[in-house]
Amino acid sequence: MQKILITLLGVSTLFLTNPVFAAKDKKAKSRFEKLELFNKVLFLVESQYYRDVDTEKLIQGAIRGMMNTLDPHSAFLDQEVFTKMQEDTKGEFGGLGIEVTQKDGVLVIITPIEDTPAYRAGMKAGDRIVEINHESTVGITLEEAVERMRGDLKQKIHLGVVRDGEEKIKHFELKREIIKIRSVKSHLVDKKYALIRLIQFQKNSGEEVRKAIQRYRKKTKNLAGIVLDLRANPGGLLEEAVNVSSIFLKDGIVVSTEGRDPKHKEIRYVKKTGHKELDIPVVVLINGASASASEIVAGALQDSKRAIIMGTQSFGKGSVQTVAKIDKVQGVKLTIAQYMTPTGRKIQAVGIRPDIEVTDFEGKWVDENKVEGRYIREKDLRNHLTATIETADEKKRRLKAEKEERKRRKQRLKDLKNKKAAKKQDDIFKKYNPREDYQVMQAVKYLKGFKLFKTMVN
Repeated sequence: MQKILITLLGVSTLFLTNPVFAAKDKKAKSRFEKLELFNKVLFLVESQYYRDVDTEKLIQGAIRGMMNTLDPHSAFLDQEVFTKMQEDTKGEFGGLGIEVTQKDGVLVIITPIEDTPAYRAGMKAGDRIVEINHESTVGITLEEAVERMRGDLKQKIHLGVVRDGEEKIKHFELKREIIKIRSVKSHLVDKKYALIRLIQFQKNSGEEVRKAIQRYRKKTKNLAGIVLDLRANPGGLLEEAVNVSSIFLKDGIVVSTEGRDPKHKEIRYVKKTGHKELDIPVVVLINGASASASEIVAGALQDSKRAIIMGTQSFGKGSVQTVAKIDKVQGVKLTIAQYMTPTGRKIQAVGIRPDIEVTDFEGKWVDENKVEGRYIREKDLRNHLTATIETADEKKRRLKAEKEERKRRKQRLKDLKNKKAAKKQDDIFKKYNPREDYQVMQAVKYLKGFKLFKTMVN
């Protein structure tokens, strides 16, 4: 009995003195100490805050705050958001056609997608959304903002945005639609050059690109070059990024992902079967609104020296997210890895730098410079605290005043629309002409110069 006791004591001593177990024990203790701190703060709020609080709401708010310390793409998905996300993957939903992110707590448009309500209304990449249905977006999460913008088909929604170079808030009233995007648009420039505009990487995008190229090959019989336009393309399906890249590459890596352990990498290779365009000169156009799958394709073609990348630096969305269930009604969207180009360059927050930088020149200057300042005040903040507990009469007067203010805003919006409606429609609905697109024509000039140089060398 004594021998057994000594043996057990020896095992216990070994466990406690082993540096690996000791480190884990210390880390666990530290975590429990921090959780105890959280518990103390929660108790103070519950017991001493001057109004009753919803404990579940407090805890969910704390979890959201924790996720917000990670990155803009990681988030806690409460029951409402999680359920809606599952419904959206099963059926149709009404949307506006904008890809958004959050920067320093501000909702920013990555890109408005072509042929959608936001694009037709004239919204632009870089616009900062400060109001949704006349309510401030200050303090709300990215997921909450997206949820507010989605809704029933044909239902109107008001967005207030701040745009660089303009100090007053621009107001847009949009109507939600089912977002059905035509993945590929194409044009023939100067009878010999194919302009393939890939709007978003969705199912069969690679096949649509292949069909467009083959159509122009039959039409011209001597296709001299391809301009693959990925400007303002927000990304989409990784599989289609591999399919598009595989058209122009013989073999090798398209993209790899690096997770928490750098030794464990997931690698996606070029597909060796299918239609190939291995010899024709290619220029890829990108800009600051080209993100995710667009950057994967541009990076793959750049690293393999298969194409010249032209335009401006891309957005820099190079992270991989997964949605993990916590229980049946809640989940977490978590960043788990980063994308890397074939040579190991990371895309996240860096983007793809073009080989030839060509900015997009606009020929028109803003014709009105009137400044209308608007300041954000305490009352504009979400969940702002009222000075006192309102009486029934005070609440009634406040709601009446807010209703009148909304009416005044709607009238100002109507006046602004009437003033600029004709000019705005002319600008937005003007038929696209590749020859009026400065960056496209620079790409075509490069392809012409490449052919001439090749002829001279041979």
